[in-house]
Amino acid sequence: MSDDNEIKKTAKRQKEQKTTNLSPIKLELVVTVVEKKKADFYADLIQSFGANVQIKVLSKGTASESVLDYLGLAETDKITLFSVVRKDKIKPLMETLEEKFRTIKKGRGISAVVPLSSVIGKLAFGFLSGEQRMIEGD
Repeated sequence: MSDDNEIKKTAKRQKEQKTTNLSPIKLELVVTVVEKKKADFYADLIQSFGANVQIKVLSKGTASESVLDYLGLAETDKITLFSVVRKDKIKPLMETLEEKFRTIKKGRGISAVVPLSSVIGKLAFGFLSGEQRMIEGD
C-alpha cells in the first residue's frame, strides 16, 4: 500500500512540474517596413532573435514623386515583414533594429510591436513560440 501512495505522490509531483514548466510565454507580432532590397537582411536579423514565423508582403510607399525627389529617395517598393517573436526577445530586437536603421546605408525602416493576446491550441502556441517541448510531448 505504501508503494502505491509513493507512486501516486511521484506522479502528482511530475504532473505539477510539467504544469509549472509550461508557463505561458507571451508572444508579440513585430511589423517591420523596409526597402525591398534590404528585406532578406532584416528577415534574417529578426529570425536570429527567435522568430519562428515570418510573412513577407510586398508594399508600396505612398509619397508623391516630388517628395521622393526632394528627399533623394527613388524606390517606393517596400516589404512589410510580419514576425512572431517571444516577448522576452522584443527589447533587444527593437534596439538592434533601431541601430541598423540608423547605420546601414539605404537600410532605413520602421518597426512596431503588437501584442498577441491569444493563440488557440497548445500545438499552434508551441510552434509560434519555438517551444519544442510543447510540440513534441504531451
